[in-house]
Amino acid sequence: MWASLLTEPLFCLPFTLGVYLGSSWIYRKTKIILFQPMLLTMAILIVLLILTHTPYDSYAKASWLIDFLLGPSVVALGCLLYDQMEVLKGRLFSTLVSIFIGALVGIVTAAGIVLLLGGGKVLAASMGPKSVTTPIAISLSAKSGGIPALTAVVVVITGLFGGLVSPFLFKVLRIHNPIAKGLALGTSAHGMGTATAIQLGAVEGALAGMAIGIMGFFTAILMPLISYITSLFS
Repeated sequence: MWASLLTEPLFCLPFTLGVYLGSSWIYRKTKIILFQPMLLTMAILIVLLILTHTPYDSYAKASWLIDFLLGPSVVALGCLLYDQMEVLKGRLFSTLVSIFIGALVGIVTAAGIVLLLGGGKVLAASMGPKSVTTPIAISLSAKSGGIPALTAVVVVITGLFGGLVSPFLFKVLRIHNPIAKGLALGTSAHGMGTATAIQLGAVEGALAGMAIGIMGFFTAILMPLISYITSLFS
């Protein structure tokens, strides 16, 4: 019965939203980092699909509306930024420099560690764009000679890790500035980081949403440049 229901759009969409709302309630009550709503929702759905032997492709087709709404939801982040425009006054240059450095460090550390450990150019190209949103990362990986499928997995893991550990790191490092938190999350953990930033506050969410787009732009410029410089020393 469950297998057939999970491939039925009229059931699949409200059920998925219900799982997310339930996960959000659990997280609010427990504040346990492993119960972060997106992570818990994914875990519940994966287990359910496995237990019911439901093919993921069938579930994805039934929940197509959620995928469709990803585009408008990203655009909606602009509303948060518009409401917080006062925060950016006098800080635009420092904001752009921060995101640029974040893009540079993210690519160099990921690709550099792979190369130092003998992973090769293909693996390095796959790891390089780990901190940008999935569509951009996959495109950059393919054009740089990487493996897009591997890049997609790494991007998801990066977002989950960044979104989960960031609140703890902010406390340990005593980072209280909402601008710093938002930029750090959007620059390093893309969509998942932005979801965490929104939970932290309006300023954090707005700056994280802005950082996603700018991070993609800078990464698109830096990836080919770094790949070219690396080829000169190979």
